[in-house]
Amino acid sequence: MTDEQTPSERRAANSSLGDLLGEVSRDMSTLIRQEMELAKAELRESAKRATKGAGLMGGAGYAALMAVFFLSVALWWVLGYLVGNAWSALIVAVIWAVIALILYLVGRKQLAQVKGAPQTAETIKEFPQTLKRNGENR
Repeated sequence: MTDEQTPSERRAANSSLGDLLGEVSRDMSTLIRQEMELAKAELRESAKRATKGAGLMGGAGYAALMAVFFLSVALWWVLGYLVGNAWSALIVAVIWAVIALILYLVGRKQLAQVKGAPQTAETIKEFPQTLKRNGENR
């Protein structure tokens, strides 16, 4: 043994196997509970962002529906007196198409920000390495 033992190594040398296993079990339970809470928090945040993005995508769908509606109505109505029926329908349809595009792009940006549970995934990846290092110290 070296003189540079960690506090954990000194405690391990002076404790029974049963005590050590009990401590490891408690620590693992605590760690798993904490990871579950972290995952829940991250998923709640992701769900909020996904809901907002989906709402904006729904708005884009509604705007597209309005473009179709105004295309058919405006074909022979309001602006038809100024520029003719065909041009008036095209103008209204283009306005709604621009609105739909803007809503779609903003909604897509919101959905792109949804990350899931990145911290949880990162810490879970560290579990095998941590257990491996502890096994090498024996």
